[in-house]
Amino acid sequence: MTLASRFTLPGQVRAVATVDPSGPLTVTGYGANPLVTVITRVELSGKVAWQRTYPGTGSPQSRLSTEGTLWVAYPGGDGRLLEGVLPDGSTGPTARPECRPDEEIGAFVLLDDGFVVSWVSASRPVRGERSRPTSLPQPRVARYTQEGECLWSTPIALGAMSFPGVVEMGDRTGWELRPRRPRVPEETGVDHWEPLLVSADRIAAGFTDTRGGIGRTFFLDLDSGETVSATSPAPAGRKAIAGPGQFLIGSQGYGAFTTGRFGRDGAEIARWASHGAMLVDKNGSPSGPELENCLPSGSRFRRLAPDNTLVDGPALTGFCTSYPAMDCEGTTVFWRDGKLLAVDKDLVGYELFAMDDDRAVIGRALLLDEGGVAISLDNEILVFRTPLGPLAEGPWPCGEANLHGNPLVS
Repeated sequence: MTLASRFTLPGQVRAVATVDPSGPLTVTGYGANPLVTVITRVELSGKVAWQRTYPGTGSPQSRLSTEGTLWVAYPGGDGRLLEGVLPDGSTGPTARPECRPDEEIGAFVLLDDGFVVSWVSASRPVRGERSRPTSLPQPRVARYTQEGECLWSTPIALGAMSFPGVVEMGDRTGWELRPRRPRVPEETGVDHWEPLLVSADRIAAGFTDTRGGIGRTFFLDLDSGETVSATSPAPAGRKAIAGPGQFLIGSQGYGAFTTGRFGRDGAEIARWASHGAMLVDKNGSPSGPELENCLPSGSRFRRLAPDNTLVDGPALTGFCTSYPAMDCEGTTVFWRDGKLLAVDKDLVGYELFAMDDDRAVIGRALLLDEGGVAISLDNEILVFRTPLGPLAEGPWPCGEANLHGNPLVS
């Protein structure tokens, strides 16, 4: 196992994708100014083919198509643009979906024939306002053609939010800690992790109260935009596509540490006392490293069994973790606590590489040709050569969803 290459990019890396497991990589991030989005096409050796910059929002958004066109979301004039960047770096098709001046694209997914977009209130730097506006736009999910024509738009209402474990103290509680009363969020954002997933004819769109981190996931019909169901308010967590029209929805914080499986009708059909960056293999079995937000770590690599129980894998140190990838032999690879780790199908763990590194901004693991593994750490990309086999097939995030970074299972 060797560190084949290591190279630095202009600023923090937010997404890495590739059309082909042999490379090159398409990297999206921001530079010294978070309001400038930087797109870089780079070989696995670190040689840069081209680089482009766009106006940014502080949260760079991009999706890679199967043909190699990278779609970038950015503010332009009085609107928001979705622009295709061709493999040679030239500008391809552009869509300008209709929106309010105070809205921005919180997340989007590239469909075969267009886009699904989660809209939220634009950040203050993008709005150009020094003070808080008297009213903010209601979050919504909308579907568009590739030319930007709106097919449907569904408003999202989180309602009054509460969760056991969230407390408040002040005049109205007599300066005693008491459970916080339900309240309607002043401002709503998309979930930090996996905010928008599309599987078959269902959408899972996660929105949170930006002040408290309590949110809900809304399940929508892809064709009509109709809201099928929504989860109860809970702390936001990691999510995954579990199968056609099915999703894993995690919750972590304020005492919550769970993962639920939701079917096509939006009903919860299973629940486990674990939360983490879960893979779902071709048999629909979830497994992955737990993400318990405390140190010393009590987390393990877990397999979520069909009877709602947990199967223990190796214990894990640290917390910050790359999203894992799985090879065709069932071995999972991920970065955690300064180490490149592997866990095989029998839940036996191996350390492939280690270095003194405690960076907290870690991208997902991309499993490439000939056992290549690419990991982004803050503004750097590391490419390893390992004994792993080709990328496995499965709903999440194996296959194309892993390489392209576009959370879509048709």
